[in-house]
Amino acid sequence: MMTPKKATLLIKNIGQLVTMSGPVPRRGMDMRELGLLADAGVAICKDTIIAVGASEEIERGTPLVEGADVIDAEGKVVTPGLIDPHTHPVFAMTREAEFEMRTLGKSYEEIAAAGGGIRASVRDLREASSNTLIEKTRGRLDRLLAHGVTTIEAKSGYGLSTEAELKSLKVIQALNESHPVDLVPTFLGAHEVPDEYRDNREAYIDILINEMIPAVVEQKLAEYSDIFCEKDVYSIDESRRIQQAAKDAGLKLRFHVDELAGSGGAELAAEMKARTADHLVYASDTGIKALAASGTVAVLLPGTTFSLRGKQYAPARKMIEAGVTVALSTDCNPGYSYTESLPLIVSLACLQMRLTAAEALSAVTVNAAVAIDRGDRIGRIEPDMQADVVIWDMADYRELPYHYGVNLVSQVIKNGKVVVRR
Repeated sequence: MMTPKKATLLIKNIGQLVTMSGPVPRRGMDMRELGLLADAGVAICKDTIIAVGASEEIERGTPLVEGADVIDAEGKVVTPGLIDPHTHPVFAMTREAEFEMRTLGKSYEEIAAAGGGIRASVRDLREASSNTLIEKTRGRLDRLLAHGVTTIEAKSGYGLSTEAELKSLKVIQALNESHPVDLVPTFLGAHEVPDEYRDNREAYIDILINEMIPAVVEQKLAEYSDIFCEKDVYSIDESRRIQQAAKDAGLKLRFHVDELAGSGGAELAAEMKARTADHLVYASDTGIKALAASGTVAVLLPGTTFSLRGKQYAPARKMIEAGVTVALSTDCNPGYSYTESLPLIVSLACLQMRLTAAEALSAVTVNAAVAIDRGDRIGRIEPDMQADVVIWDMADYRELPYHYGVNLVSQVIKNGKVVVRR
């Protein structure tokens, strides 16, 4: 007879336990199903969940190791650790001056044409040391963790040279090995065309395809390749060439598409079987149908639209009704969405894109896990899943988007260890 595993950590008296048990990913009306349990408990052995159920049964039926941590949730809400599937966390310089320019009426395109935007961050990052980048990025990871985020997708993209892109990816690698937050690395050398190649973009594309991508793959620094497929950045044809080279080299694909105008980017992402298509503010009906058919996850970034003072948000309701897998993200970056608060993004998604609280929670847990190909290990509170758990200082999960602008995290458990207590 097998001896039951002993728990190293037990959470009891959970008022509402959002397990996210059920279909993976969530589509359509299934996004409103949270696998909700009342008066629940969770038992964890080291870094793995071993039991979920009624609080009394978990307490009575789960043996504990000596010195086990027993947490009384006191009727609070418990969810899986939140997952942020689109971030740009590696940078040194912040761009508050551009924020003020936007408040004075300057557009994204006007700021970029004046030498600001992504290229301003590139010029600064190239001069920054790896140690400086590690320390500044560590602070952002600390803030993400404090807001309940336990895993992120992390992009390079402010280097735009082989040396600087590899430096950024090595910063991500170093922090993944030393910080509680798990970082999933993405190569974004095609974030912009750097200053020195503005008049010879074909030469830069050649470097991307024949130098950067091979170096990234050889050094095993990224899981994905991403590209900013947008008017005045990379065209559909250029994006297809670069991403096909990345795919041929063994990288999975992600796309920034249809953010500033409709360009057919969603259709391209679906055609190339990308894992995600991100932004999608101006995605066409044809593009939405293509995403649903391909299984490509739509990662929506309402914080970016909000920060850019945009009038139009991504058509989330249309996507959900079409059967697209929808996830949400901060798009944490120094220019157009400088926030580490995924709960704030949940609020914006509900208020501006008309998601319900349950749909938004699905989008930052189980669907966000699928967006980084980790739906089999994170995003749900079930036996054998990784023990990433958040205890929230609220009694009803719907308070998360409703009580906006404050941090409602009580405790964060990462890989079975309490890493945040507030």
